[in-house]
Amino acid sequence: MTTTAAGAGPALPPLPDVARTRLENSRAGRPCFTSDLSVNEFVLVTQAGFEPLGMVMGTSVYHVGTQQGNWRTSQELGYLSQAMYNVRELAMGRMEAEAAQLGADGVLGVVLRPMNYGFFSDVIEYIAFGTAVRATDSAQSYRTPDGRPFTTTLSGQDFWTLWQHGWLPRRLVLGSCVYHVAHQTLRQTISQAGQNAELPQFTQALYDARELAMARMQYEGQQIGADGVVGTTVNDHRYWGEHAVEFFALGTAVNRVRPDANPVQPSLTMPLTG
Repeated sequence: MTTTAAGAGPALPPLPDVARTRLENSRAGRPCFTSDLSVNEFVLVTQAGFEPLGMVMGTSVYHVGTQQGNWRTSQELGYLSQAMYNVRELAMGRMEAEAAQLGADGVLGVVLRPMNYGFFSDVIEYIAFGTAVRATDSAQSYRTPDGRPFTTTLSGQDFWTLWQHGWLPRRLVLGSCVYHVAHQTLRQTISQAGQNAELPQFTQALYDARELAMARMQYEGQQIGADGVVGTTVNDHRYWGEHAVEFFALGTAVNRVRPDANPVQPSLTMPLTG
């Protein structure tokens, strides 16, 4: 599977007219801002020097093709891996475009969620949404080096903690791997009947699939010059029957932008009881 570095990626996609109108009205200040931040998150984000501008969203409905694999061999289904990567990137790109339309520096609390439709077994939708924020210090931009708003799944509390220690989110990075797990032979099944025994072909296949997903996520972080990736999750999804599984790694690439930051140190407080 191939990936594209953020700095060399395509331009942000155009927005539908209805989305552009909503965002232009929000930027003009006519309606109040919208946000999925909790009260605590909202307060901490503003304390960090950022203000919410509005909720932003991106979506992509994608037809997933077919790929044949040898049922006797555990192997990646690269065609399907690329499809799952593409649909997520399209959704995230449209969310970033909405944030850019609002003049945001970044998007916090991003949720990237699949939607399946029972009447279309080969169609999947991914939706990405979060709260666009802008730094109140207008003298400096906190966008990524290629001019895109930063994106992160981190909550308002986690963003505040990261910022207090001099770090800034850069971009959500991801890795995907759809893997076919080989069937056992009849002889293997019979020989293991009634026994406690590891299934090495399954163990190795799932291990390989997770490692491929993790390696691709790490590679994306390296390509955009990140110092590290935080908040990583690795999830599995089964879309193509009992012997095909996707492993999906997602995290936030970060850079240390204020090495001289002096974070608040927590102190222990003991209550006095009479």
